[in-house]
Amino acid sequence: MKRKHIVLALLLIFCFLQVRAKITLPAFFTSNMVLEQNAEVLMQGKGSPRNQIMLACSWDKNNKYAVWTDQAGNFKIKIKTPSYGGPYTMVISGEGMAIKLNNVMLGDVWLCSGQSNMEMPLAGWGKINNYQTEISEANYPNIRLLQVDHKTSNFPSNEISVQNGGWNVCTPANIPEFSATAYFFAREVYKKTGIPIGLIHSSWGGTVAEAWTSAETISKIPDFRAALERVQQSDDQAGYAEQILLWNNELNLQDKGLKSGIAVWANKSFDDTSWKKMELPAFFDSTEKPNFDGIVWFRKNIVIPREWGGKDLILNLGTIDDNDITYFDGKEIGNTQGYDRERKYVVPKDNVSPGAHTITVRVFDGGGGGGIYGDATTLFMQSSSQKQSLQGLWKYNISLDLRDFKPMPQANSGSNRPTVLYNAMIHPFVCLPIKGVIWYQGEANAGRAKQYNTLFPALIEDWRTKFNNPVLPFYFAQLAGYGRGEGDPTSWPLLREAQLNASRLPFTAMAVTADIGDEQDIHPKNKQDVGKRLALIALAKTYGKQVDFSGPVFKSMRKNKNELILSFDFGQNLVLKASGANGAFSIAGNDRVFYPASATIVNGKVVLMSSEVKIPVAARYAWANFPDAVLINKSGLPAGPFRTDDW
Repeated sequence: MKRKHIVLALLLIFCFLQVRAKITLPAFFTSNMVLEQNAEVLMQGKGSPRNQIMLACSWDKNNKYAVWTDQAGNFKIKIKTPSYGGPYTMVISGEGMAIKLNNVMLGDVWLCSGQSNMEMPLAGWGKINNYQTEISEANYPNIRLLQVDHKTSNFPSNEISVQNGGWNVCTPANIPEFSATAYFFAREVYKKTGIPIGLIHSSWGGTVAEAWTSAETISKIPDFRAALERVQQSDDQAGYAEQILLWNNELNLQDKGLKSGIAVWANKSFDDTSWKKMELPAFFDSTEKPNFDGIVWFRKNIVIPREWGGKDLILNLGTIDDNDITYFDGKEIGNTQGYDRERKYVVPKDNVSPGAHTITVRVFDGGGGGGIYGDATTLFMQSSSQKQSLQGLWKYNISLDLRDFKPMPQANSGSNRPTVLYNAMIHPFVCLPIKGVIWYQGEANAGRAKQYNTLFPALIEDWRTKFNNPVLPFYFAQLAGYGRGEGDPTSWPLLREAQLNASRLPFTAMAVTADIGDEQDIHPKNKQDVGKRLALIALAKTYGKQVDFSGPVFKSMRKNKNELILSFDFGQNLVLKASGANGAFSIAGNDRVFYPASATIVNGKVVLMSSEVKIPVAARYAWANFPDAVLINKSGLPAGPFRTDDW
């Protein structure tokens, strides 16, 4: 018995020593990483207290770095990197152990951030244009990918959570769920420079700019002070959970499609002859009821072929914004929460018989675009290898409009609170030198354009301060076209104008995407051109390449009787892609009423006229949520939306 105790004690001592000997590194220091070239990189880690840590880098075989851990076991090593190259190895050793990092490249690191249009993957819920071919051809060993997990923190954190074990090489196996915009940006830069590119992708769909801004900066903007104070108070998660449960229960009681908790609108025998019809897939609030948030029920009658009887039936409903419950002949077969998750449900074979059946989908949309959306390839039913499309006419009925219901409780948690995404998803990287930032965000702030005029430039300068680089390049995508209707104080034209204003900051530039949007989809599929346009900016401004990177940029206006004459920077070889009378341009007199204007190009300038405006004083171009972007220059790149008035 005594001997057993001695053996156990020795084992415990051995295990304790092993724990003490463990060296840990941040989650972004892994094999396959890219470190910024010609820079001083700070590697931070942890070991046991008061022990020596050694680092050897194969690009500098004559030198080794040696440091001692402090009383808490922390250590920092400043690494000097030469010009780009690789692959290299790095070996961190001490306390009887060593960590070897393989396939390390020196090159340029770009931080890629924003909301869902930056997050949109090549495959998954994104399914960009030609995604299968793009994935199969994504074999770039010198482009490396780091995918950051969605996390929030009420205070700045040095810990970061990443996917797939850290950095990964860009291959067809690793690229499908990565940011399409970031990938196409890197591909273009790499092809033109040969410099290894590291992409840190840290974005989150549906998020507001203030969530990506630090407390030091956001506290200086009065609009956010109260919200910031609340963030920095302790959470009451239990209280919020109870509030949201009660809210959901009341919501269900008000849902006309439910009766005593039973989905009466899903019954196969339910009489839906009075319901309206719409084509799916589509965003409900784009085609049927603008700015709608609430609950909509969709129904479609289908016919199961004889040969499908008695077999499992797969219903592929593509992507639904935000949450759904799906029924087959009145029986629930699945439910999913989140706009970015694909819906694929199985109807058990015992319920599958030849003949007529009914699919019902209850959709809850809490904000922004909502509905069953995607393309023809994402909406189908399948048995074995046979498919039938579910695209086409569906019946629908609104069961609850959130404007007629009390507001949803707000927790002191979640992603749309000031600072919480900066704290968790950006702050851990500020110790790393990076080449620059690409950014695609603004949809979530579109109703607050005036505020964005202050907020967005503040965010840019905030990140430059945090990364200790006052000239950090910050290149961003302007909002693409989406939705119907002319501009108004809560629509996208004013948000685009705020983005344009931010591009006047030094070392910034904006990629115009108004011409490559989708009227029906807030997530346009053409991410190739978005990434390429951001890359052209970087190639010209950061890498010094002689490339065209900008469409026409409005410079000045002069009046000539009943004409307005517009001049442009980057105005070589101006071209109108379509008739100038298509509504892209409008002009107004002192009455501030805008009328469509004809546009012609004369001596490299755009001349505007309208028979409705005898003495014009102001002009607007592409001033709509989904604009006509017809003006280009020799580069083929479009002019961005602008106005000459401040009304």
